[in-house]
Amino acid sequence: MHGQLGFNDHNTPVFPTRMMKDGVWVLAALLAAVAGWTDWRSRRIPNWLTISGLCVGIAANSLAWGLRGTKDALLGAGLGLALLLPLVLIRSLGGGDWKLAGAVGAFTGPHHLISVLVFSALVAGVMAVILIIWKKRVMQTLRNIAHMLGAFATLHLPGTEVTLDNPESLKVPFGIAMAIAVILYSAGQLLA
Repeated sequence: MHGQLGFNDHNTPVFPTRMMKDGVWVLAALLAAVAGWTDWRSRRIPNWLTISGLCVGIAANSLAWGLRGTKDALLGAGLGLALLLPLVLIRSLGGGDWKLAGAVGAFTGPHHLISVLVFSALVAGVMAVILIIWKKRVMQTLRNIAHMLGAFATLHLPGTEVTLDNPESLKVPFGIAMAIAVILYSAGQLLA
């Protein structure tokens, strides 16, 4: 039965493990690419995409790894949602980005998710620097940073001019950063 779709007596998959692992990473990259594209085009990531991504991530890992895969997918989804919830609550991250992290976690599981999120933050940082330079806002950004550091050093909140709700503040679409990170991380996993 080696190489065929099915389960043995211990409810463990008996088909090529590498093929299933690669399939999960390809699906994760596909979800991320579509999410990044929609975030680029409309500055939002729709619920139909994140919820279906979550379901496919859980199903793919369950099919590939059985009960262990289901557990890893659920833990990854929960971890992605838990880690980014504070950023949603302070309105520095949108709900679509947050739900995308949960869906990506369903594909990657908790162990890989941490690396993907750190990589996403690094990509977002590079995107922010490029955006600041492109929009010629370097001096304003440095003043804002100095203002925020001064406020925190004196245990005060920064003023409204340095909030994320300011319509003039530059915003990096995190869904695009996460898409780039997931695609590159998935490629690394496929080549490993």
